[in-house]
Amino acid sequence: MANKKTDSFEKNLTTLESLIDKLEQGDLPLEQALKEFEQGIKLARQCQKELQVAEQKIEILLQKTTDAAPQTYSADSGADELDD
Repeated sequence: MANKKTDSFEKNLTTLESLIDKLEQGDLPLEQALKEFEQGIKLARQCQKELQVAEQKIEILLQKTTDAAPQTYSADSGADELDD
């Protein structure tokens, strides 16, 4: 069963792919193309941030051993803040 974050990532990725397809067609007026491009940049940054968090979790899991001390995971560490 997928969680909300995974659903959000998948939805954002699908939306981003759709925006890219629209922009590649070249049929949009300049102002609309700029709006779509801006939205695409926001989605790309959000997806990138989510992938960085997932990568950090994987790194933590791979470094664990049976005798390792517990560590607190912080989703904010190492991930860049998004500019809205």
